[in-house]
Amino acid sequence: MNIVTSSYAIYLLVSVALTMWVARTLHRNGRVFLVEAFHGNEAVADSVNHLLVVGFYLINIGYVTLALKYGDKPHTAQEAFEFLSTKVGLVLLILGGMHFFNVFNFAKIRRKSRRSVIDSGVPLTPLNPLPVSNASVEAMRTVREHE
Repeated sequence: MNIVTSSYAIYLLVSVALTMWVARTLHRNGRVFLVEAFHGNEAVADSVNHLLVVGFYLINIGYVTLALKYGDKPHTAQEAFEFLSTKVGLVLLILGGMHFFNVFNFAKIRRKSRRSVIDSGVPLTPLNPLPVSNASVEAMRTVREHE
């Protein structure tokens, strides 16, 4: 195995492993927000969560495989490290961007859900705050147990 093939293999392994780790983290922790946003409807929240993760995998692994072709091929150990640093760094930037995109959308869904509760006309006081479903509380407990 030459230096180019070794660099490609390391790049693919590291990038796919990072993508899987971020996807699992988003899936596990995003569920709490989705359950609350969908008023405790766990089936819908889990379905949306799964679809978000599938889209996340498709975009990120698609980028990783396309980016493999671009850039100068390494011929020395130093060039191999620079190649890997650049490629993995770009993958991390994409993963970070996708993470913030997902968090932004979770917050937007949650705000819209809370706004619909406020618009329902039920007065909100310290004794009557925005409702949190039992499913949301249970989902948060599950997340904390797995950490």
